[in-house]
Amino acid sequence: MMPAEPTAAPLTPALGLHRIDTGSAELLRDLDRPNAYLLMINEMESSYVDLDDPSLLDFEYLRWMAALIEHLAPDSSPFLPPRDLAADPLKVVHLGAAACTLARHLLVVRPNSRHLAVDLDAALLTLLAGWLQFPAPPALEIAIGDARLITESLPSRSWDVVVRDVFAGPVTPWNVSTREFLLEVRRVLRPGGLYLLNCADTPDLILARSEAATLATVFEHVLLTADPSMLKGRRRGNVVMVGSDHPMEAPLLARSLLAGAVPAQLWTTDRVRQFAATNAVRRDMTT
Repeated sequence: MMPAEPTAAPLTPALGLHRIDTGSAELLRDLDRPNAYLLMINEMESSYVDLDDPSLLDFEYLRWMAALIEHLAPDSSPFLPPRDLAADPLKVVHLGAAACTLARHLLVVRPNSRHLAVDLDAALLTLLAGWLQFPAPPALEIAIGDARLITESLPSRSWDVVVRDVFAGPVTPWNVSTREFLLEVRRVLRPGGLYLLNCADTPDLILARSEAATLATVFEHVLLTADPSMLKGRRRGNVVMVGSDHPMEAPLLARSLLAGAVPAQLWTTDRVRQFAATNAVRRDMTT
């Protein structure tokens, strides 16, 4: 694990196509916002950042993740003792850093929080550190490396939230979707901690069912959220899941998810387990 090289001063974002370690990155300016940018990785939308308003979340699935953290994070859980957030801030690991959009948002709404963003692509992070002005340590630390290996290197019971948003093209790598990986995540989480994952799937929902089946073998309590048309198999899109070893009860969470620009439905543990019941658990491949 190594930090990304800092830059002496922000550089003017270089619009257009650039070579990176994992292929290509393209930076596009938002014509409606003077200081906002869309990052494309290998021709797929990866991140959106508004430097004038870091709290802005343009991607719907990130808004759902932010709502889950807002309502369920250990620093606000009714099932855990109150915390002195000045002395013991919320700590979040972001697997799949890119432009660190969710970390930027959380630093606005939880200014004392601490974040570790992990990405495999050193060239991408070096470019983005200059163009899009990453928040400085200790608020945000950047680690370059494989998401699974870095997760395995983290101390036990050291983080409150782990977010998995890792993709190789349109697909999440197998090694960060298995039961063995989730056991490592659970080891890293503090009591009451949350594991959130972004699952991009097709209308058949085969991948989402297998991810849910795997999540449910490691965490006693699981939730799932997506827009209703996705869950009815009418389109491709994102399904966000969360697991915890503590109950996740938040009376206003479902209402918050439904109130967004793209309303999302919330499934609780029993519904998620029923959804995943006949699917095989994802396991590490052995030779």
